Amino acid sequence: MSSVSPIQIPSRLPLLLTHEGVLLPGSTMRTSVDSARNLQLVRGRLLKGTSLQSTILGVIPNTPDPASDAQDLPPLHRIGTAALAVQVVGSNWPKPHYTLLITGLCRFQIVQVLKEKPYPVAEVEQLDRLEEFPNTCKTGEGLELSEQFYKYAVQLVEMLDMSVPAVAKLRRLLDSLPREALPDILTSIIRTSNKEKLQILDAVSLEERFKMTIPLLVRQIEGLKLLQKTRKHKQDDDKRVIAIRPIRRLTHIPGTLEDEDEDEDNDDIVMLEKKIRTSSMPEQAHKVCVKEMKRLKKMPQSMPEYALTRNYLELMVELPWNKSTTDRLDIRAARILLDNDHYAMEKLKKRVLEYLAVRQLKNNLKGPILCFVGPPGVGKTSVGRSVAKTLGREFHRIALGGVCDQSDIRGHRRTYVGSMPGRIINGLKTAGVNNPVFLLDEVDKLGKSLQGDPAAALLEVLDPEQNHNFTDHYLNVAFDLSQVLFIATANTTATIPPALLDRMEIIQVPGYTQEEKIEIAHRHLIPKQLEQHGLTPQQIQIPQVTTLDIITRYTREAGVRSLDRKLGAICRAVAVKVAEGQHKEAKLDRSDATEGEGCREHVLEDTKAESIGDTADLALPPEMPILIDFHALKDILGPPMYEMEVSERLSQPGVAIGLAWTPLGGEIMFVEASRMDGEGQLTLTGQLGDVMKESAHLAISWLRSNAKKYHLTNASGNFDLLDNTDIHLHFPAGAVTKDGPSAGVTIVTCLASLFSGRLVRSDVAMTGEITLRGLVLPVGGIKDKVLAAHRAGLKTVIVPQRNEKDLEEIPGNVRHDLRFVTASCLDEVLNAAFDGGFTVKTRPGLLNSKL
Repeated sequence: MSSVSPIQIPSRLPLLLTHEGVLLPGSTMRTSVDSARNLQLVRGRLLKGTSLQSTILGVIPNTPDPASDAQDLPPLHRIGTAALAVQVVGSNWPKPHYTLLITGLCRFQIVQVLKEKPYPVAEVEQLDRLEEFPNTCKTGEGLELSEQFYKYAVQLVEMLDMSVPAVAKLRRLLDSLPREALPDILTSIIRTSNKEKLQILDAVSLEERFKMTIPLLVRQIEGLKLLQKTRKHKQDDDKRVIAIRPIRRLTHIPGTLEDEDEDEDNDDIVMLEKKIRTSSMPEQAHKVCVKEMKRLKKMPQSMPEYALTRNYLELMVELPWNKSTTDRLDIRAARILLDNDHYAMEKLKKRVLEYLAVRQLKNNLKGPILCFVGPPGVGKTSVGRSVAKTLGREFHRIALGGVCDQSDIRGHRRTYVGSMPGRIINGLKTAGVNNPVFLLDEVDKLGKSLQGDPAAALLEVLDPEQNHNFTDHYLNVAFDLSQVLFIATANTTATIPPALLDRMEIIQVPGYTQEEKIEIAHRHLIPKQLEQHGLTPQQIQIPQVTTLDIITRYTREAGVRSLDRKLGAICRAVAVKVAEGQHKEAKLDRSDATEGEGCREHVLEDTKAESIGDTADLALPPEMPILIDFHALKDILGPPMYEMEVSERLSQPGVAIGLAWTPLGGEIMFVEASRMDGEGQLTLTGQLGDVMKESAHLAISWLRSNAKKYHLTNASGNFDLLDNTDIHLHFPAGAVTKDGPSAGVTIVTCLASLFSGRLVRSDVAMTGEITLRGLVLPVGGIKDKVLAAHRAGLKTVIVPQRNEKDLEEIPGNVRHDLRFVTASCLDEVLNAAFDGGFTVKTRPGLLNSKL
């Protein structure tokens, strides 16, 4: 479209006010329409009109931001461009707006604004008519300017790649278009500011327009020359990129952000190469890095693999190949630090101090693989953090719960676009040293999926004989993990694969006794909760008796998490009282403010010394500190959740107490039995596993075979206990799955009580596996089970004789409170479980309870 337009525009034009750019005749521009006046123009004129005249509008540049929607029409620029609306696109997000594609036709001058609302309409005078330029480009100065402009325009276009269709078309347009149309068109193509375009728009005289445009062309030509000179050393790939983006290169000026980004990128590559040369990585890794760097230099930046290779090299440089921290090997200081951070846990502390001692004597000791196994809430994770603090090492925790992809451990191969190293290498990068303490949390909760088995991927990591040569799939270079101190935590070893379990040194972390919980609460938990709730010891006091009540009546757990939550609930309740008291005190202060400052202080000092009853009338807070006793406990935490029910449950024959181990610690377990007339069936309920069902069958078989010996008869008086008799065995807490051989002796005792009519002693609990010949075999989890019996207030515990060695782990105060009976056969178990023993001489007629 020529800028010297043969089109006759209407004498009245609706005005489109823009602030984004300047539209010149012969050029095309997209503009956003979102102000009220422009929206009305589009809806009332463009969308409803059907004739060509209705799509012609006047574009007025350099108006204030139309988004402001001021009531009054802003001052308008005198010269505008008549434009044809080629396309209208509407959208409602994020707010209603239109996008117009408009093409400039010719200049016009505003004569008078006829109306302002709903959109401005003005009477205009058309400029750029053919008759206004009769022979400007053919004679005198006009011809000379025209030729000079044409020469520079051709030079500019020929500096571009003529093989690109857009550039070839532009070259043809230079010959086909009239000379008077060229200044506007080329000004809109080359890189110019809105201010310069506005000056060209205001240049109504063609000679003036040529004079103003020629310097802009010269500036662009000089910029392209400089660009070509600085890029002579570039490879052919850069030419291909220029050919793909000709217009962008056409409007490019040296020294812009584009050049700066490329220069920065080149500087980064040089810095990266320098880091690789000066790094202390092993020779094999250094060779791989040098090879990858050579590939990176030959690679175009547009390739996806460029970023992947660069990320790989940056990781290799950042990894701590030889960087390590120096261990603090002061045994005494370490012992004090561990004792301050954690109460009890003697075995665990002893193992850490042994490691420190050996490290002090032999400096190149490989890091052991420790696995802390114990119920939740006993402090396994926090002990790992304390170990790192004791050694003066960096600490990094990796949560393995629910991980089911081996790439999380070993990393992804670099054939994938989104590949990344595994958690082990990532952890080393984060820690910044090659000898941190790695805590592998919840190693027993690893999953397995189609993406592989992460537990199998850990086999190399957690093998002291192999991990000096650990190969991550992403790195594909061996990394030495032998100096890393790995600490794994687990609730149970049952779900850890045997091969992985074999590589770790198992350290049992049992549950706490009541005395240990009281100490932990007063040393660690209560101070922490007071600090978190903004309280001080002068405001709240929790005596040890109250703590014991919370432990026995409101929590039943091996760890201290529940206890911590209950203490938090108490602190919150006290915080409410303290805050209310301060509010009332502040109100009292304001009411007394008129009596003078000294008087107010005197009143407060006197009233604080009063008791709660005396201060109630004065609206002051209750007397501090607030003492938490059992009544306050009941108000805050509600009625007790657990009560001692042992003696009530053992008030009739056929009930015995067993001891069970769970991942949450030890528990006491009741076994109930009843008999009725039937066909000799044995019914088992309580969600039992196969091993426990077998223990029940073993127990009934042993009792049937020894019924005459112990004078046990069924309801009919027969020695065959299942003759015309059905037996039902039930294990309460039916929602909990129960399995294991440890309940064998408990089932025998329960059934013996049922058939003899005698009551089992209410203060006795027992555990042990049985054989068909009546022997008692050892079981596991003795410490947890004994602690559970102690928590429940029992006095006697029957354990297998071969478990006697495990009793040494039990704290002295617990052993002092309990009586232990070691049994090697069921005769000894029955004698200990019943008052007066359970001997062969007992006659059936005298089997009455002595309780």
